Amino acid sequence: MKTKLIDDTRPEAALVLADGAVFIGRSVGVPGMTVGEVVFNTAMTGYQEILTDPSYTGQIVTLTYPHIGNVGVNQEDVESSDVHVAGLVIRSESPVVSNWRSQRSLGEYLKQNGIVAIAEVDTRRLTRILRTKGAQPGCIVAAACGKLTEAQIAEAAKAAAEAPRMVGQELASQVSTTYRYEWGEGTWRMDNGYGRPGSFQPEEYPYTVVAWDFGIKENILRLLADRGVHVVVVPAKTTFEEAMEVNPDGIFLSNGPGDPEPCDFAIEVAQKAIAARIPLFGICLGHQILGLACGGRTLKMKFGHHGANHPVVDLETKRVYITSQNHGFMVDADTLPENVKVTHRSLFDGSLQGFELTDAPVFCFQGHPEASPGPHDIQDLFNHFLDKIQEAKKSL
Repeated sequence: MKTKLIDDTRPEAALVLADGAVFIGRSVGVPGMTVGEVVFNTAMTGYQEILTDPSYTGQIVTLTYPHIGNVGVNQEDVESSDVHVAGLVIRSESPVVSNWRSQRSLGEYLKQNGIVAIAEVDTRRLTRILRTKGAQPGCIVAAACGKLTEAQIAEAAKAAAEAPRMVGQELASQVSTTYRYEWGEGTWRMDNGYGRPGSFQPEEYPYTVVAWDFGIKENILRLLADRGVHVVVVPAKTTFEEAMEVNPDGIFLSNGPGDPEPCDFAIEVAQKAIAARIPLFGICLGHQILGLACGGRTLKMKFGHHGANHPVVDLETKRVYITSQNHGFMVDADTLPENVKVTHRSLFDGSLQGFELTDAPVFCFQGHPEASPGPHDIQDLFNHFLDKIQEAKKSL
């Protein structure tokens, strides 16, 4: 077991919201200033996965669980190659890091990745503000040493007030891969870590899926690989025709950041896939893109859904799943056409969580069934995707 005490001599930092609210705390990242949409996440675990989730691009994440950093950070649990959050807000960083897989402390990890972050914040007060007034731009400013000056706080307030809103921002192509690649690594297991990429021979990977990367999480790819899927990951602006060159058995539209409405390149891909009746599965932003492709509308939510404890009901079976969520936009179910069947709804606010087409092998889910570290309740959606692929191959 690795145990390490964290140095508690930290410079002053401040979080300033666009509405003028100021929170004074201590820096746990690098000195400097960062702006973004301030949101709150109610998960009790998984801070490393949250930090490396590309869907949080452009957002300052507030973790409502008060004690963060106790298990440290390791290289295996990242969800992408970079830290994507604009900044981090926590109540208290653990003074002790204790876990057999830990390689460094949270503070060290934030500094190594150039992230401005603040601790010792009243996150309950901050969360109440965001729930009442909605997610809003904010700015974290952190001193290099000692205290902040009034001028620095005033500059942060100006930056927060002038920061762009999330509506209208197309961020998917900014976080996407710039090249096509193949994936065969499975999920992590205690006995041998991650399953190593295979040779992609037909007997090992009988199905091929093209995955559009709008900010894809690696655990999605691992869960597909576990099911015998050879995944070809393509950049966000890859055309439908370019992707069809690999003759895929299915199409996957990934999660990602920003407003789905400006993603016309992705909406066109979804429309062509639906017309071609290729099995298609969308998660999060992919779900929203499918809603737009079907003729529906998307709306900006007041404060979104961010956490690992959100109940969702399957409308057909009435089974309730505890799910991971991370989205600030939603599909308006009332705008969807008659060939769309609503399959899942949130038990928090009744918002649309999933739908499928009645005339094509297409379905999607707003939450994150691949949730890493969890919960894993609704991972069966990946099996449902595999069923769609197998049914389509039998009909050929």
